[in-house]
Amino acid sequence: MKKITITNQKCPNCEAEENQIKKGFNPSGTQRYGCKKCGKIYTLEQKKREYTEAERQQAIKMYYSGVSGRGVGKFFGMSKANVYNWIKKTEQP
Repeated sequence: MKKITITNQKCPNCEAEENQIKKGFNPSGTQRYGCKKCGKIYTLEQKKREYTEAERQQAIKMYYSGVSGRGVGKFFGMSKANVYNWIKKTEQP
């Protein structure tokens, strides 16, 4: 398998622009790159998963209507930890 050298990428560690190569994908599917000079593996454009306020409110309503946190997470395609964190934030005075 041939490594592709990228010319317009810059290493965040040593700031070298030469010898930047593609190194596969991270678990979320974003391209990873590697620097041949310092050996740093990095991701340039990390995915940000933000949920709208409407999605949050709907998830909280589902939880309070009797659906488990895991069930809410599966329905929306998100982690159950997100749901539980939102519940904790709404319960605080």
